[in-house]
Amino acid sequence: MDLELQNLDFIDSLSERHVQLRSITEKLWNDTSDIYISNSEWFIMARIYKKRPTISYVTKHVDISRQATHKFIKRLESKGLVTVSSLENNKKDKCIQLTQLGEECYEKNEALKANLEKKIIDKIGFEKFQILNDILKLDWGL
Repeated sequence: MDLELQNLDFIDSLSERHVQLRSITEKLWNDTSDIYISNSEWFIMARIYKKRPTISYVTKHVDISRQATHKFIKRLESKGLVTVSSLENNKKDKCIQLTQLGEECYEKNEALKANLEKKIIDKIGFEKFQILNDILKLDWGL
C-alpha cells in the first residue's frame, strides 16, 4: 500500500488512507462482534451518540442520500441499536437515539479505533501524529 501511495497526489493519498482506515476499523469490529455494522451505519451512529436528533437533522448532516439514510436507520433499528420515536409537538418528524446496546457498541468501537490510533502513533511518532491531526482539523477555507 505505501508504495502505491508514493505516486498519488494529496487528495488521492488522503482518500486512500481514509479507505484503508475505514476498512481496518470495519474488520476489527466484525472480527470481535456478532453484530455487523457498516461504515455508513457507524457514520449515522456517530451523529446521534449521546443526542436525540431528528431524522431530518441526521439526513442533512451525513453525506448519504435521504433514502439510503432512512434505509440505514431502519437497519440499525432492526438490530436493536437505535430507537425512533415521534416528537410531541410534531407528527411529521421523528427523532432517533442509540439504545443501550447501541451506545455499548459505539463505545467499544471507539476503543478499537483508539487502539488503531496508538499503533499509528507507535509507527510514525506522537509529534507527527499530532501535527497531522491538527492540520486535518484546521479550517482549510474550502
